[in-house]
Amino acid sequence: MFGLKIRNILGILLGAAIYSFGFVHFNMQNELGEGGFSGITLILYFTLHWDPALMNLILNIPMFIIGWRLFSRREFIYTIIGTVAVSVFLRIFQYYEISLNLQNDLLLASLFAGVFVGVGLGIIFRCGGTTGGVDIIARLAHKYLGWSMGRTMFMFDAFVITVSWITFLDARSMMYTLVAVYLGARVIDMVQEGAYSAKAALIISNKPEEIANYISEKMERGITVFHGYGHYTKQSKDVLYCIVARNEVVRLKSIIRSIDPNAFVSIVDVNDVTGEGFRIDE
Repeated sequence: MFGLKIRNILGILLGAAIYSFGFVHFNMQNELGEGGFSGITLILYFTLHWDPALMNLILNIPMFIIGWRLFSRREFIYTIIGTVAVSVFLRIFQYYEISLNLQNDLLLASLFAGVFVGVGLGIIFRCGGTTGGVDIIARLAHKYLGWSMGRTMFMFDAFVITVSWITFLDARSMMYTLVAVYLGARVIDMVQEGAYSAKAALIISNKPEEIANYISEKMERGITVFHGYGHYTKQSKDVLYCIVARNEVVRLKSIIRSIDPNAFVSIVDVNDVTGEGFRIDE
């Protein structure tokens, strides 16, 4: 119903568990802040001793009402699953808390906080879910104010972290919180785009057929041929496009150089490659 997939639901639950473990054992144990609604729950926890698991649900109830209009039914259900799962796992990990004793090493605590939060949220986002909160606010700002979602989320995070600094963070913890938030954002991008990365090569040569045949036969990689036109030379040329694994780049360059030393080659990073020869799930 609504196009729900068991794999996505299990992925959201896994992401929520990873996120919650990092939140409890690195942010809460070491009094580090966080952005978004999670940061608000930390402010309420350290100033008023209110349970983050419960506050996460209460703060998101208005967001659920708004999200009912903004999201498709499938996205809305995934969002509810993600938000409720985070609250449930927060309660579990608070009850079965493991003392890691990293308060004397806040750098290590902030790095682990960023990694766990980033991996957890990245998995949730990749599976089509969200944890409510700022994501919904960002969509509203984009729809009615024309602001980019990234801008809105940055502004909200900056506001929450500033309030955290005023209420419970000292200057040292504030700086380590920024490290955790920055690293978390980078890890989210990596998880969403795919941890596996390859290289794409654009090849312009006077011997395109030879190069294409050699790559196809020796490296067993597919080649796409585009018909290009040189503005300076006023000549038509075939442009070869292929994707190879990182460890095959040196071999690819060697092949091209041996056939046409004057070939023009441009190599760029490619993320999240799937398809023949790049089936990550297999």
